[in-house]
Amino acid sequence: MTHPLDPLDPAHPTGPIGPIGPIEKGPVETRGDTYVRHYRLRFPQPVDKVWAAVATSEGLRAWLAVAEPFEPRLGGAVGLLGRGRITAWDVERVAEYTVEGRGRVRFHLEPAHPTGTTVRFTHESDDATDPGWHARFERLVRAVGDQRTVGGQGTVGDQGTVEEPGTVEEPGTP
Repeated sequence: MTHPLDPLDPAHPTGPIGPIGPIEKGPVETRGDTYVRHYRLRFPQPVDKVWAAVATSEGLRAWLAVAEPFEPRLGGAVGLLGRGRITAWDVERVAEYTVEGRGRVRFHLEPAHPTGTTVRFTHESDDATDPGWHARFERLVRAVGDQRTVGGQGTVGDQGTVEEPGTVEEPGTP
């Protein structure tokens, strides 16, 4: 269930949810003892470039953590700051990792129209404290925008933006 307080209200238990530099977070839901964080990220790059950053060992290493081992398939092993498994896998569409003690993270990629990629990100965890997604997404935006090669997928250019679902933010907006 979504928290009944307005997410922009400073009295919200996780603090005000809104602009924090170029990144805005979506609502935090509680499901029993589980906290579910939502983000929506928009990139001007095509899906294959963003996929390489969130669903390859090399890409994850560039912005999140060393991903060793990394077996790119449903049920494959993944090491992201702990032992885990790939719990959903649909190439260039969905990558989900469940890691012991860290919870489950899911990247759902969609082509944006007319160009680019939208990523709907979800993190489910029993920890009420945000593990620093703001800083991690800043690194992801830079990695996708600045990297020369990700997982052998070629070069990428302009930086994307991260935003709260339901808002639109232009690249470079403070």
